Amino acid sequence: MSPSISNLAPLIAVNFNPEAGPDTTNKVFGDWKDVSVWATGLYDDKVVINDEIAAKARELTAGAETEMEKIKAIGNYVQNLQYISIDIGVGHGNGYRPRPSDLVLERGYGDCKDKATLMRAMLRALKIDAYPVAIFSGDPTFVRKEWASPRQFNHCIIAVRVGADTHSHTIVDHPTLGRLLMFDSTDDLTPVGDLPTHLQGSHGLVIAGETGGLVQMPVVPADANTLERTVDVRLAESGTIKGSIEENTKGQTSAYERLLFKKSAKDDYRKVIEGWLTDGATAARLVSFEPRDDFLDSAFNLKVDFEAPAYGQLMQNRLLIFRPAIVSRSRSIYLTEKERTNPVQLESRSFLERSVIALPSGFSVDEVPDAVDLRSEFGSYSTSYTVEEGKLLFERKMTMKNATVPASAYTSVREFFSKVLEAEQAVVVLIRD
Repeated sequence: MSPSISNLAPLIAVNFNPEAGPDTTNKVFGDWKDVSVWATGLYDDKVVINDEIAAKARELTAGAETEMEKIKAIGNYVQNLQYISIDIGVGHGNGYRPRPSDLVLERGYGDCKDKATLMRAMLRALKIDAYPVAIFSGDPTFVRKEWASPRQFNHCIIAVRVGADTHSHTIVDHPTLGRLLMFDSTDDLTPVGDLPTHLQGSHGLVIAGETGGLVQMPVVPADANTLERTVDVRLAESGTIKGSIEENTKGQTSAYERLLFKKSAKDDYRKVIEGWLTDGATAARLVSFEPRDDFLDSAFNLKVDFEAPAYGQLMQNRLLIFRPAIVSRSRSIYLTEKERTNPVQLESRSFLERSVIALPSGFSVDEVPDAVDLRSEFGSYSTSYTVEEGKLLFERKMTMKNATVPASAYTSVREFFSKVLEAEQAVVVLIRD
């Protein structure tokens, strides 16, 4: 959870250029507009619109009514083309120059800049403008604004010019190009309307000739990157719990779940779910599970039925003790070091869990933990307990902001997550009537 080593160590950039020669990939640039002008010459003539591309664009958007629906349809198609990167040297800009869009469509594969070029061509066939964006994939703080050089980038995404009726958390307002919808046409886990976490907040070069330049990518708010969970279980006198868990995720939280689902064989995916259950409820048994991926809406749903013997501990045949936080939050954070020299990087996301635990007959609630309400500059966390008609209603909620907390404030971060962990280990005590 610290910045990459490239952001912790000094960086020295040395520009050098041969006195003469045809190789322009070693060009020295005065500012980012210069880089945009140079790169535009490599990209724009590769946007070829022929009959096949126009027909494919019309086919993909035949049922689309809005601008956003058209962009989603084409974006989804391009994302699912096979990713293959073949560097054939100087003839293709030594890695900077994309292949022509008609060739990419014909062959059905390409790298990041090839996919962006094909998507630009398809959108242009529908009278929608778009621009390539050079960016660094893997670290949103990597690019240094003071060094105008294409050598800082290792990836290409796309900026789609959209109208006032199109809304998304990934739109930036450009001073001359207008509203630009940022989209990674390579990442097959993140649909139009969202951005991979490792690109959010980073600086990218919009390649648009004299009007292009360096812009900062949007950061998706916490309420668009969510995990909402419903737990409905029955606790038996023996301590066994049995019931269901349903999770609905959105944004990059859904991308994380989608990754586990798409990249795992069914048996391996089942083992992941079983491991998640047994981390919270020892000896839990997975009865059934039902995943559903709503990719275009950036949503993922998972329903799980399970049971766990001896989850609650019966003491002296009179007290029954159990922990209402049955399973862990997604990607829980544990900070155990007493001191730290590097900053802590936090991602924007939110979590909400509502649990209904039916209590065994003949028992009533003797003790519940105190409600928790933690608030800080980088996030908040709360819990609540209510008893109604033989049921315990337990709720926990967390909201985190996108933030880099300096090492000097590490103690506050560590204390925050320590209190969260303490709250989630708290137990409820039932007593026999």
